[in-house]
Amino acid sequence: MTLADAVLAGDRLSLARLLTRVENETPEGLAALDELFPHTGRAHLIGITGAPGTGKSSLVNQIAIHFRKLDKKVAIVAVDPSSPFTGGAVLGDRVRMRDLSGDKGVFIRSMASRGSLGGLATATAGVVQVFDAAGFEIVLIETVGAGQSEVDIARLAHTTLVVEAPGLGDEIQAIKAGILEIADILVINKADRPGVESTERALKTMLELAHPVQKIFQHHGTYMAVQASAEEMAGMWMPIIQRTVATEGKGLPELLGSIQSHGEYLRQSGNWQKRERARLEAEFDALVQNELVARFRAGLTEKRLDETVDSIQKRQLSPREAVNLLLNGVGK
Repeated sequence: MTLADAVLAGDRLSLARLLTRVENETPEGLAALDELFPHTGRAHLIGITGAPGTGKSSLVNQIAIHFRKLDKKVAIVAVDPSSPFTGGAVLGDRVRMRDLSGDKGVFIRSMASRGSLGGLATATAGVVQVFDAAGFEIVLIETVGAGQSEVDIARLAHTTLVVEAPGLGDEIQAIKAGILEIADILVINKADRPGVESTERALKTMLELAHPVQKIFQHHGTYMAVQASAEEMAGMWMPIIQRTVATEGKGLPELLGSIQSHGEYLRQSGNWQKRERARLEAEFDALVQNELVARFRAGLTEKRLDETVDSIQKRQLSPREAVNLLLNGVGK
C-alpha cells in the first residue's frame, strides 16, 4: 500500500509522514500529490491572516472547536516564521491549541515559512491538498502575520478572514497593504479592549472605500452621493465585520455563521468554482515557472553563468539583455 492509499484509508501516521515528504518536496511526496489530486476539491479552505498580536492562533483554536461541535473534520495549517538555525517553525502554534489535543477529528500541522514572502510557505498548497484528499471538510490556514505581503492567502483560500485588534494602530497599515480588499470577513478580536468602537468605525469607513455602496458624483460644483441600486448590489458579497473575544469564546457562533454564509454565497453565486479555478491556475503558473527555471539553470554551465553575471556587473549588459541572449542560445 502506498502512502497515498494509506492516507485515503484514514491512517494518521501515514498522513503525518506524507505531509513531511510534501513539505520537503521529495519525489515520493510529489508523486503522492499527483495520486491524491482526483480526490480533492471538497474541503472549505479558510484563510486567517492579520498582523502579529491580534490573536489569530487563539481565534483559529476556537473556530476549530466550534466546527467540531458540528461534527466537521478540521485540519489546521499554521505557517510560522523559520528558525535561522534549523529551518523549522519557531512559534509552534500547537502550544496554543491544547484544547484540541487528543481529538481524532482534528489534525494540526505547523509549517516553517522558510523565508517565503506573502506569509505562506511554498509547500502550503500541497499540504492543503493532502488534507483535502484525506477527508477533512474544513482546512484552516493561519499565516505568519507578515503584514503587507499577506494578500497571497487570498489566492489559496475560499474564505479569507482578516483579523484586527483595538489599540494596535493597524487600520492604516491594513488599507495601505490592500489587505482589507481581500477580506471576506473582518474580525475585530480582543473586542473587550478599549477603543473597539473606533476600530470598527475606521474599518467600516475603509470598507466603503474598497467596496463602495454609494456612487459619488459632482453636480454644479457640489459632491453628491447616491445609494447604489439593488441591481448593482445583487450578487456582490459585502465583507462582514464581526467582534470576538477568542480567549473567552465570545462572538464565535456569530463568526461561524458568517463563515458558513460566505460558503453558501460562493456556491450559489458560482464564485466557488471561479475561486477554485483561479487558485489552480495560480498553482499551475507557479509550477511552470519553477520547472522552467530549473530546466534552464540545468542547461547552463557555472562558467557561463559567472561570465554573464560579470558582464552585468561591469554594465556591459543589462539583466534583461543577458536573459535574452541566454534564452536565444547566444554564447553557449
